[in-house]
Amino acid sequence: MFGKIQETPQNEKTPFYPRSPYGVAKVYGHWITVNYRESYNMFCCSGILFNHESPRRGLEFIPRKVTNSAAKIKLGLQKELKIGNLDAKRDWGFSGDYVEAIWLMLQQNEPDDYVVATGISHSVKDLVKVAFDHVGLDWKEYVVSDPKLFRPAEVDYLLGDPQKARARLGWQPKVSFEELIKMMVDCDLQLSQRNQLNTKPL
Repeated sequence: MFGKIQETPQNEKTPFYPRSPYGVAKVYGHWITVNYRESYNMFCCSGILFNHESPRRGLEFIPRKVTNSAAKIKLGLQKELKIGNLDAKRDWGFSGDYVEAIWLMLQQNEPDDYVVATGISHSVKDLVKVAFDHVGLDWKEYVVSDPKLFRPAEVDYLLGDPQKARARLGWQPKVSFEELIKMMVDCDLQLSQRNQLNTKPL
């Protein structure tokens, strides 16, 4: 939604500048929610959730792509990982924490909009390093930055300001970035090992 950022960190008042069809659609979702709340006095909240991840994340998303690849390379099932921009920065949090924030929004007396974020930004390179360190591998030996995988309209730096959610909802994330990535790597190791057992000939 914030895309080509207009200020850092991004809060509920920061202008939107989406850089993808997905971002554009999310901005529509936000404003139609606000519109229904103001037009019909409905209890409608818009959670402006920064990147939130878990072991259930799809493989097409970079955190899961990295953790799954780190696990497979460790087990000898994959040789390298090709990714795009290693320097892009995101504010990544744990989905379970963010669901709690959503629930808290719905317990308030008045509906409102909230940025849900950790307030800490990490680069894709940080993500890769944590994942590969967790399995005892040097990421530089396996990770290749491929220009073909760069986005046509890149979002370089996202950093959320969750002060409103913390002050009004009493919310704060419980799982750190490092804990999140290690959790995802551990789950992908288990998944890959289980798949290996299931595919062995009898």
